[in-house]
Amino acid sequence: MRARSGVVGVVLSCAVGLTVPAAWAADPDGPVSQQEVDAAESAVDAAALDVASVRGRLAAAQQRLEAAQVDAAKAAEAFNGARYEAQQAAEASRLAQEQSAAAAADLERQRAAYAEAAIAAYQFSPQLTALGAISEADGVSEVLESTSALQNAESGLEGRYDAYGEAADVAEESESRAAEALADARASAERARDTRDAARDAEAAAAAEAGTYTAERDEMIGQLARLQGVSTALAEQRQDQLDAQAAAAAAAAAEEAAEEAEDEEHETPPPAPTAAPTPTAAPSPTAAPSPTAAPTTSPTPTAPTPTPTATASPTPPPPPLPPPPPASGGASAAIAFARAQLGEPYHYGAAGPSSWDCSGLTMRAWEAGGKSLPHYSVAQYQQSTPITLAQLQPGDLLFWSDGGPSSIYHVALYTGGGMMIHAPRPGRVVEEVSMYHWITPKYFARP
Repeated sequence: MRARSGVVGVVLSCAVGLTVPAAWAADPDGPVSQQEVDAAESAVDAAALDVASVRGRLAAAQQRLEAAQVDAAKAAEAFNGARYEAQQAAEASRLAQEQSAAAAADLERQRAAYAEAAIAAYQFSPQLTALGAISEADGVSEVLESTSALQNAESGLEGRYDAYGEAADVAEESESRAAEALADARASAERARDTRDAARDAEAAAAAEAGTYTAERDEMIGQLARLQGVSTALAEQRQDQLDAQAAAAAAAAAEEAAEEAEDEEHETPPPAPTAAPTPTAAPSPTAAPSPTAAPTTSPTPTAPTPTPTATASPTPPPPPLPPPPPASGGASAAIAFARAQLGEPYHYGAAGPSSWDCSGLTMRAWEAGGKSLPHYSVAQYQQSTPITLAQLQPGDLLFWSDGGPSSIYHVALYTGGGMMIHAPRPGRVVEEVSMYHWITPKYFARP
């Protein structure tokens, strides 16, 4: 019986991370059977497998949380985009309304001027008619003068009428444009409300997922503590260390891959090998089988044309982008502002003073740096100068996208040394971390 209790003790010690000894120590009551040894080893293997499975479930829960947070961040930037478009549409509607009002005022002026001209023409019609001008004239010279006055009056009246007609056309077009702009503004406002509701739902889903993750993580940390025979605090500390090591390794790999991709992009491609062998096909021996045939047929330049080989030369690589403007002197102020917000919470659509979303933080940071940017990551990229990874300087902007520039959904402020400040996602706070700690940024720009 004492031998069995010894085996159980060894099994428990192995379950907390010790290896199985090569030979079992002799027990005072007798040797341990091979069956008991196999059972103990199986128990250790099962415990190790359980630890791995628990950590696998922890990683899966972490991935679900990350996915929910990314979805919320995308929804938040979609709201910012819809709000930005609504603001632009509202401004366009305002300008269209002003133009329509100005056109209506001009139409009223032209109407009044035409009415006055018509009244004047009616009042003086006996003197301005052709018959009156001739009958009342004393001579040929007066006839000519009266006729000229008649023509001038008619021309003036027609000019007033034409101006009135043109003003009426402009007023009608302006009113139509104003109505269209107003309809666009209302539709944009409706889209902004829809995306706002979607962002709220996504943020709520991310918060719910965060709560689920916290509960699952606490439970699984407890399982790890029991399997490893340690305290819950120590098991959590070990898991945090493993997570940090995995994140650091992933960031290092992402940085290396990004640098390699940058180097490959700037390498000039070698000349195409197809350009060299093409001249051998042109002067084929069948083109001139005998030297006597050459003078009689007169030089036939069409057969051995070596000119196509010139067109086969490799196309030169596209010229590199022009150098970006130097970093603004306001970059240090932008970084200082962003650093002052470290630890403050993320909230979609927020631009301070105590909570932020990604583009709200970069907008306010560069506002402190002396430059105006919209509260929308796509528009921030569009209104900045694109640069490459190798050209990054402190104060530049980093962008994340799952497509082209129009699909940008996250922005951060580069602080130098491979670090950045950003407002990550719901449930997180403003932080300064490696620019590779999450997903490798896809675009870079200088405000």
